[in-house]
Amino acid sequence: MQKITPKSATNGSLGPGDVVSFADVKGDDGHTDVVTSTNPAPFDGNGTVTTLNENTGGFITMSVRNWHFGLHDFSGNYMAATGWLHVTAPSPTAYVVSTNGSTGAGVVTPINTATNLAGNVITVGSFPQAIVITPNGATAYVVDEGSNNIIPINTQTNTAEPAIPVGNHPVAIAITPDGKTAYVANGGAETVTPVNVASNTAEAAISIGIQPIVLAVTPNDETVYATGWNPSTSSFDAVPIDIATDTVGTLIPVGDEPYSMVITPNSSTVYVANGGSDSVTPIDTATNTAGAAIPVGIGPYAIAVTPDGETVYVANETSGSVTPIATSTNSPGTPISVGAGPDFIAFTPDGGVAYVANWNSETVTPIQTATGVPGPAIAVGGSAAVIAITPNGSTAYTMNSSGTVVPIQTTTNTTGNAITIQNQPVAMAIT
Repeated sequence: MQKITPKSATNGSLGPGDVVSFADVKGDDGHTDVVTSTNPAPFDGNGTVTTLNENTGGFITMSVRNWHFGLHDFSGNYMAATGWLHVTAPSPTAYVVSTNGSTGAGVVTPINTATNLAGNVITVGSFPQAIVITPNGATAYVVDEGSNNIIPINTQTNTAEPAIPVGNHPVAIAITPDGKTAYVANGGAETVTPVNVASNTAEAAISIGIQPIVLAVTPNDETVYATGWNPSTSSFDAVPIDIATDTVGTLIPVGDEPYSMVITPNSSTVYVANGGSDSVTPIDTATNTAGAAIPVGIGPYAIAVTPDGETVYVANETSGSVTPIATSTNSPGTPISVGAGPDFIAFTPDGGVAYVANWNSETVTPIQTATGVPGPAIAVGGSAAVIAITPNGSTAYTMNSSGTVVPIQTTTNTTGNAITIQNQPVAMAIT
């Protein structure tokens, strides 16, 4: 079987509209043909894909159902190079946002997770703050607070596309699960700007009555929640936005400094970490009402939920601990000691391990979620911040203050060679 790797395919398979590039397709003459197409065959039929032959040119006819192919020349003559195609998906790419690149501009560094090699940096404005990737992995959006824009990055070419103007001081972004709309929090304008992903155009800004800090979208694609400062009442609130109509709901009081938020996989509850109140506020999404504040440790800074939705983990930055909360009862469990200054939590896709970044300790702590027992701290050579885990769960990447990204093999919790990036990394996401 001849193994052929596409540079772009949806989950390792092909469908109408996929852009595919194959290499190492050899004809009877032993020369390499390169196949490129923007209109491949449908899943259940035969189709023609244009190809450039090293000598004469030609095209590949393929049946996507069984991956059988035959090589022809441009005249349509069969060249008897018949075989089977085996298609594998491209390796994920980690995108690391830095606020101070070598030129003083904001940049994004792409990292190939198969080789752990950094690619050429992508310039993205002057003061980037956040990044998010569309569900299909085709586009990464970078929020640039310095220019009041978001910048789309084509993940197939790793090139920046024209900037999209949004509101004043954009600081956060979230994309709907269907991949149709990106919502941008404009911290200096008391608005949220919806952006049409298909056309990369901003729609009318939505006034929400607070200066938004963070956004989250319900997995059922119904509601966007924002938290932020309400200058009218000098307090902090959350606010729901109906995705279908862009209608803003009633403000929901939360605690002080609500800098992190997570929504359960069944979309039933929003959990808001209140960094200045040492608590977590649960919000019932059916009624958009806040429940009783849940006490946690001192300075809750980050929050995450297990993939099964049963437990919320809260990183208490000042306490140096993680508080588990049972979502069935909203009861806090016994705090789990980690390193100093925990500021980020990420779960492996199977939910078996939570990785906690400890800024002050320059370590990452793995926690077995079944037992709540932390493993030995993993040194990462700098103040650890964001953690991103590959879709297959094999590697956790953490960026740190030393201007590097460190890969951690999750089977052994051992680190690989540090990957040099640009200065002052602030955000990271993996396709």
